[in-house]
Amino acid sequence: MTIWKFIYNMFFVPLMWCIFHLGGMINGKIKRGIHGRTDLFDTLQRGAALLRGTHRVWFHASSMGEFEQAKPIISVLKKKYQHVDIIATFFSPSGYDHSRNYKLADIISYIPFDSAANAERFIEIIRPTVAVMVRYDIWPNMVWVLQEKKIPVMIANATMEEKSARLLPLIKSFHTSLYNSFSHILTVSERDKKAFQRFGTTHPVIEAIGDTRFDQVLMRSNEAATKVLLPQHITNGKKIFIVGQSWEEDEEVILPVLFKLQKIEHDLLTIIVPHEPTIDHLETLEYQLETHTSCIRFSLINNYNQEKVILVDSIGILVALYKYASLVYVGGSFQQGVHNVLEPAIFSNPVLFGPKHTNSQEAVELAKRRGAFIIDNERDLYRILRSLLDNYEERMFAGAIAEDFVRKNCGATVRFLTYIEPFLSNVTP
Repeated sequence: MTIWKFIYNMFFVPLMWCIFHLGGMINGKIKRGIHGRTDLFDTLQRGAALLRGTHRVWFHASSMGEFEQAKPIISVLKKKYQHVDIIATFFSPSGYDHSRNYKLADIISYIPFDSAANAERFIEIIRPTVAVMVRYDIWPNMVWVLQEKKIPVMIANATMEEKSARLLPLIKSFHTSLYNSFSHILTVSERDKKAFQRFGTTHPVIEAIGDTRFDQVLMRSNEAATKVLLPQHITNGKKIFIVGQSWEEDEEVILPVLFKLQKIEHDLLTIIVPHEPTIDHLETLEYQLETHTSCIRFSLINNYNQEKVILVDSIGILVALYKYASLVYVGGSFQQGVHNVLEPAIFSNPVLFGPKHTNSQEAVELAKRRGAFIIDNERDLYRILRSLLDNYEERMFAGAIAEDFVRKNCGATVRFLTYIEPFLSNVTP
């Protein structure tokens, strides 16, 4: 490990520092991340001084999506152990901004830049009993300092593509050294377990325990079931088609089909939830819709007057909207990769998505089981929507498969606890 520590700190750390700060000059998101790390250690010091628990569990996630996977574990730990403090860190501004008010974490912070000195200082301040890295955002100096201090460090929801660049010869040697510093690598599937075993590590326990995202989706669906976002007079007697987290590339395929469908399906109500509801995107969508149909923004829903399309202009309500759906299209799949397909599936919805979906193992599996449908073009979308909208039994059958898939894959949180609890064994439940 010594040679890789030398190479990483002499070459990669300075290079990353330069890229990070140069990027901050042209990218607003990176700039926010740099600015957010101002006085990071002083803020951490003040927060750590207020902690009163006997044990501390540090969770690190790259962004909001990865942190969602940690939430079921955190929720159970906080309910079961009164004297465990939770420290949550993020790399990206989106993860930090969306989670800074998360009530179950005692400290919420950016992770400092991964220099050896920063890692040493960070660990010295937070003094975790155990560290949990969620999915893939692993910073070597942090891991090495944890190992030196004999603090167990785990990967939760670990995944590894069969043709991952991490398995290339020289890169593989570096990662073998890095993964040997972990106590546990807990993967989402047997396939991922076998991929990690190819590194030939000797130290970590590598086990497939499932994906906590399924547990989080179930937990969020139970919370969403209690929320009333649409009054009955809007939804009664309607077939509701939700377009969730759409990008412009998705909308280019969906809108022409939607306008054609509305001439036939008179009881069809469409709810469009853009991935980024910026003013420009909303105004562009509004213009496109009003040229062919009637629409209303969700913020004006109290003025609803039988409009055919509801355009959602707020964030944080998509999961609660899925419970109203008859079927759902999940966006990103004509752009860079499909977004979360599990959230609509738990509500027994047939799920549709485009060709760029192999980034999601769940999307691939749902399509194999016929709980989801792959759309390659406008003709595909029109054909599948007509079939599902006109055939109640087919729609219910596909939706039942989708929900069953989610429920049968729940339980990873409980299995994860069996690995982390020995480190908290002297904590009173």
